[in-house]
Parts: sequence; C-alpha cells; structure tokens
Amino acid sequence: MNYAVADEIRISEIFGPTIQGEGALIGQPTVFVRTGGCDYRCAWCDSLHAVDSRFRADWRAMSTEEVLDQVRTLSGDQPLMVSLSGGNPAIQPLGPLIRQGQAEGYRFALETQGSVSRDWFADLDVLVLSPKPPSSVMTTDWAALRACVESAVAGPQIVLKFVVFDAEDYAYARDAATRFPGLPVYLQPGNHTPPGPQDDDAFIDTDGILQRMGWLVDRVMADRWFAAHVLPQLHVLLWGNKRGV
Repeated sequence: MNYAVADEIRISEIFGPTIQGEGALIGQPTVFVRTGGCDYRCAWCDSLHAVDSRFRADWRAMSTEEVLDQVRTLSGDQPLMVSLSGGNPAIQPLGPLIRQGQAEGYRFALETQGSVSRDWFADLDVLVLSPKPPSSVMTTDWAALRACVESAVAGPQIVLKFVVFDAEDYAYARDAATRFPGLPVYLQPGNHTPPGPQDDDAFIDTDGILQRMGWLVDRVMADRWFAAHVLPQLHVLLWGNKRGV
C-alpha cells in the first residue's frame, strides 16, 4: 500500500458546493474533497477514477493549504461541511487539513471502509464507516474496523453505512450492526449500473434501484429492524453517475 508522505495529499477532485447524497448527512450542503488511492478494489466501485492506479496521472499532490484554498474558493469563504472521500481517504495525511479547516469554522466528515485507522479520526465531526458487503468481493477485517471505532470514540459522531445489493449483503449488514450495537445504521440500495472509469453519461437503471429500495424497506420492516435508516443515493437519482455533483 502506498501512503502519502509529508503533508502531500493525493487529490482526485475537489468540487461543490452540492448536497450530500447519502447517509447521515443526506441533503446537507457540502464541498467534496475526493482523494486518490485505495486499498480495496470493490467489484461495483463507482469511483474508479479515484481508486485505480491507471488514473494516478490525473491525481494531484496538494498541500493542506492548497486544498483549503480550493475549499474556501468554492464555499465563498462561508464555512460548511467538507466531505473527505475517495478512494480511501484514511490512507492520506488529512489530520492537519481537518484541524486547520475547523479553526476557520469548517466541519469535516470522512467516509472509509474501515480498513485503516488513524489517530486524527478523533478530530473529525462525523466518521462514516462503510464496510463492504459480500457483493463487493472484499473481505472485512473486523479487528481493523473496531480499531477505527476505538480511535474515534471520544470525538466525532460515528455511523455505519452499508450498500445493499442482495439478501447476502443485507445479512452482512445485520451481522455488522450487532458487532457495533451503539452505532446508528444507514442502509442504501446499491447502484445497479456503475459507470466505466470515464463514463459520466452511463444509463442509470432508476427503476431497478427504486425496486431494490422497496425490497430493502420491506426486509427492514419484516425484521422489525427499527433502528436502521433506509435511504437512497439521492445524487444518483438526481444526476446519475456524473462526476463533480
């Protein structure tokens, strides 16, 4: 695994403000800082441009100040939520960015699969742990995921978020939730039509996604899993797989 060095952050794209499309912060105005590089290769990844090393030439090594300059410009110097995503942003040196941005009034949420824990997780405002279910063809390291929770337990709001494509994924989410009973759970139907690496205009099977959403709601209600939140990927329904929104 290639970690960034010094304070250089590998950036795939910075965009916004737009709304957060999923999870605990859905609908909230947000600037997105998408880092480049990931230690996973999920079968249905919808952001390969920030994951696959084939696109490394498109990533830019930026300092904390350079990233903040772009965030300030996009937000018009009005502090708002900043979402740190990827790839896996946990493999980047984001601690100084979080602390400096918070000193200026910005708030920071980070989403990671929970494979790498960092001490600066405790400085976040929101930590979204999104372990990958069987359909991803990845294997969860439960000890690593627990280390992520423990590294952040005294700091941010921590939530679990699961992409669900089928009954096996749903059972995985149920099992994971029992391992971390104190954490809020967010479930979302998987995007059935992930784009190719540069395919912003890929056809979106909206009917299929909504049918899976209905199935997921029915399963949660039948199981009386009333602690779970079931939400769509709002950005997919609005803009499909288009990048930068």
